[in-house]
Amino acid sequence: METTTDNGKTVAIIAYITLIGWIIALIMNNGNKTAMGSYHLRQSLGIICVGVILNILAGIIGISIISWIVWAGVLVLWILGILSAVQGEMKPVPVVGEKFQEWFKGI
Repeated sequence: METTTDNGKTVAIIAYITLIGWIIALIMNNGNKTAMGSYHLRQSLGIICVGVILNILAGIIGISIISWIVWAGVLVLWILGILSAVQGEMKPVPVVGEKFQEWFKGI
């Protein structure tokens, strides 16, 4: 049987595995809410939103190098987020992580 901490860490890791993983993690977390699970759900949702919004803007601008830079930045945030989850830490991603906690505090 998993402890609450183990469940939170599992939810935290799954939250970073694509949008489908995020939805599964949200359902898992709603069944047994943990601080770590909720924290990483907010971080992952923020990374997903930033990636989508910036990629749309890059597409509107029409310069493909900007799109590559955006995805590289999102990839770095994703790697830092998932590393934090794997290590069992609640460490925000750089620059925008604290804002994600504020913006998505309902999760």
